[in-house]
Amino acid sequence: MVHHVVLFKLKPEVTPARVEEMMMHTRMQLLKIQEVLSIKCGKRINPETEWPFFVAIDFESMDKFEIFCDDPIYVKYVEDVVKPNTSEALTLDFETDPGKDVQFS
Repeated sequence: MVHHVVLFKLKPEVTPARVEEMMMHTRMQLLKIQEVLSIKCGKRINPETEWPFFVAIDFESMDKFEIFCDDPIYVKYVEDVVKPNTSEALTLDFETDPGKDVQFS
């Protein structure tokens, strides 16, 4: 299983109401994509936090993640939601199910 996390910095003009809209659009749009197992998104609690918005998505495999990246719904989401509202992103991908040769889990 792959856990894909993206932290975003917002453009200065993005209001708290716009962040709420971004969260709604993230869930509504990305859950339409078959390869997505689950999705979470949210806004910062502490105003000092450097990355005020995040999206976290689970996929069955890297193959499914790659299919997701080319999906027209995702491409439109990036153009309509991500690019107009964010100035920087930090992407982190993790394997969440250890292989059989792992000693500790």
